[in-house]
Amino acid sequence: MISNVQLDVERINRKFKDIEERRNTIIKGTRDATILCSKAIVSIHSHKKNESIENIDKAKKLLQQFKKMGKDDLQRYLYIAEQEFVEASSLFSLVENSSIPSMKTLEVSDISYVMGLLDCIGEIKRMIIDKIRIEGTSNVHSLFELMDKIYGIIYPLAVYDNLMPGLRKKLDVSRILIENVRAIITEEKRRSIMIEKIQEFEKRINTLSENTKGK
Repeated sequence: MISNVQLDVERINRKFKDIEERRNTIIKGTRDATILCSKAIVSIHSHKKNESIENIDKAKKLLQQFKKMGKDDLQRYLYIAEQEFVEASSLFSLVENSSIPSMKTLEVSDISYVMGLLDCIGEIKRMIIDKIRIEGTSNVHSLFELMDKIYGIIYPLAVYDNLMPGLRKKLDVSRILIENVRAIITEEKRRSIMIEKIQEFEKRINTLSENTKGK
């Protein structure tokens, strides 16, 4: 009378046991991939090219492995690691003066691609601040334009926040970062102009002083 029920429940049990085992493996593995990408980002900022390449490649292999394991039912557990991978890969491309890789090239989901690019805006800000600290504002304008363009291209997707949870929040954070950088660059320019004027004034004073002594 209940033989069919018994068979179906056993089948359901096997199905969910398989899902649970794959889920646990993916969660642990993607955590490792996320750590590798974080290390790659640190290496990029430290100008350790080979180290960053190695970590990005390792992360990519892990993600490819777990993407297959995730099949169609567990892909969402890859999102965080994929976002970090997109962020690291995009940042590396920018440092190498290359085009940002496509979603197809990186083999990530559309949600991960968009979120990872927005996260990259924060890393571009860090690059800009480091450059200003060392070189001044002369070489930061292209980077600032880039972070603004990334934001501008992605912004129309804000209407799909219900399908990409957290997108609007990341856009808001990115906008704040961009405005912060704009303010920093503007203030640094004003400071540089003021320093130049002070130096020019000091030169005039010194010249007048020398002329007075000569008389």
